[in-house]
Amino acid sequence: MGNLDRLELLKEYAKEEPENPFNWYALAIEYLSIDPNESEKYFNKLLSSFEAYLPTYYTAASFFSEQEDLEKAKETFEKGITLAQEKQELKTLQELKNAYQNFLFENDLD
Repeated sequence: MGNLDRLELLKEYAKEEPENPFNWYALAIEYLSIDPNESEKYFNKLLSSFEAYLPTYYTAASFFSEQEDLEKAKETFEKGITLAQEKQELKTLQELKNAYQNFLFENDLD
């Protein structure tokens, strides 16, 4: 299955089940390498409409960092860390904290 076929399938899933955050997350991931603007649109949708969907935060924060939107990346990491603490998702919490520390170090932020 090619990228375009997969994109059309994912778009159909999102249309059929718009309340399922995984559908939007899959679209954001699929667009990462082919259209960062579309990917950003889907990450922003996830962060505003599905704030409790924890998988978004690591990937979205990394995306914003790569796009050099450091403030948005920092905010996304911090919100993800808070959510992981609230949900007591310890593995995800540790992954987010490690990535956040690396992000701060690499960008000379405190």
